[in-house]
Amino acid sequence: MQWTLVVPLKPLARAKSRLSDTAGDVVRPSLALAFAQDTVAAALACAAVRNVAVVTDDALAGRELAALGARIVPDEPAGGLNSALAHGAGIVRSYSPECAVAALNADLPALRPVELARVLEAAAEFPRAFLPDAAAIGTTLLTASPDHELLPAFGTDSRARHRASGAVELRLDSVDSVRQDVDTGDDLRTALALGVGPRTAAVAANLLIPGQPGG
Repeated sequence: MQWTLVVPLKPLARAKSRLSDTAGDVVRPSLALAFAQDTVAAALACAAVRNVAVVTDDALAGRELAALGARIVPDEPAGGLNSALAHGAGIVRSYSPECAVAALNADLPALRPVELARVLEAAAEFPRAFLPDAAAIGTTLLTASPDHELLPAFGTDSRARHRASGAVELRLDSVDSVRQDVDTGDDLRTALALGVGPRTAAVAANLLIPGQPGG
């Protein structure tokens, strides 16, 4: 099964506020963009992914991610994360009604294409499925097979909310790169230890991060 991924990205100036203890106001937008670039590049390199649609109103992010090969979808609802994902999935299916759709977080800078392929292969067995994040509270990936709605319920306790919505929780080992989203300094240190993409590595090299070389 081939998938179309929908990746939501808020305006860079407002992204990643919880990283304020690690990255200052000037650096955080660059870090958020680097996360998204490495996430999208890895997703597009995955054999199971047909294309990636990024839902964003950020002009810089739109240009940079389009240059990688992503389709840019304006966030017309401007109603938050779940509205953006539902809108993106609707746009995707307006030009490819029978496609399998997955929502993927934009902050997975250590994402590995082969691990993403394993997760999507497992998800293909179910009408809707999801992968919990590394903290086992949130969600990094939500899938919907053809003829099923995505029904995103991201936000606080999204693992429980997606399970309650009827989506099947995927229980897979050795897919850490698909689980490791980055919201805090500790998350970033863990992602760096896993091995992040080149854009995140370049921005993070200018940060003083305890526990990392030069930190």
